[in-house]
Amino acid sequence: MKITCIITDDEPVARKGLAGYVEKIDFLELTGVCEDALSLNNLLRSKPADLLFLDIEMPYISGVELLQSLASPPKVIFTTAYEQYAIKGFELAAIDYLLKPVSFDRFLKSANRARDILQPLAGREDRFIFVKSAEKLVKIPLDDILYLEAMENYVHIYTTSGRHTTHTTLKSVIENINGPEFVQTHKSFVVNATRITSIDGNIIEIGKATVPVSRGMKDFVMNRIIRDKLLKK
Repeated sequence: MKITCIITDDEPVARKGLAGYVEKIDFLELTGVCEDALSLNNLLRSKPADLLFLDIEMPYISGVELLQSLASPPKVIFTTAYEQYAIKGFELAAIDYLLKPVSFDRFLKSANRARDILQPLAGREDRFIFVKSAEKLVKIPLDDILYLEAMENYVHIYTTSGRHTTHTTLKSVIENINGPEFVQTHKSFVVNATRITSIDGNIIEIGKATVPVSRGMKDFVMNRIIRDKLLKK
């Protein structure tokens, strides 16, 4: 199921840019675009949405004021040029707070966060593995994996909470995780594409960590990771 969303912003360029971003994300469906909060208020009566991309400073009534007036507001991601509203946004349980100009990679992170909150977890409950690490079995959710590194007869599994080392082969781990987001970039490395923060030549950055891409696999890796997500000039 797709997440229905409405963009509301009084700047035409901002509306166009956000709409272009939404179009690139397959689990989002744009059902409305409004130029002010009053128009959004009217639209929500006839066309409810799961998610709002909502500017704050707008004519007549602000995005924050509109949200406070709704009895059962949709989830919201604020998009604004003003950093001082961040605290208010999180007080209103906003999923995220994007500062303009919004880059696509930052937008994608927010969209993924919205998906995790809004979409049902059915079909995702088995997305974990158990590995033997430090003489005990450790449960690792696949979504928490950042990347894998093979070291002789061991595999280091780097996650959001730390590193786990298990006595196995990289091939065995790959067969068990078996998710489209996991891409082998090198004979000794596999990355979770959803966790990539940047790509610099033959180096993938995941937070502060770096993972190499072998020359022979670069075209394959780039096609798998970027696919249709690269913004054109």
